[in-house]
Amino acid sequence: MQEPTRLLLTALADAPRHGYALIQEIAAISGGRVKMRAGTLYAALDRLLDQGLIHVDRDEVVDGRARRTYALSEPGRTLLAEETERLRVLVAEAERRLSVVRPTIRRAFA
Repeated sequence: MQEPTRLLLTALADAPRHGYALIQEIAAISGGRVKMRAGTLYAALDRLLDQGLIHVDRDEVVDGRARRTYALSEPGRTLLAEETERLRVLVAEAERRLSVVRPTIRRAFA
């Protein structure tokens, strides 16, 4: 799973959000490392809608502007849970390997 997809699904895991709120939430989740632009966001949202991983929670008009709120679907929740477990296993293996003390190789002609 690509990072933008993982971040979007994560941002929707606890509550439905509209586009601008998703941009803010992704920045918060990534510690400011990822600043998703509107064009990228809406292309990704369209793709996730087509894949059935998210759905439109509601459409409303706020201050004269249309606002669409998105929510995580059950298939999206399942996929995010599977990805989370995959990453957990990968992190555990990386930590295990980093904690292994490797013997120092001594040079014969030092």
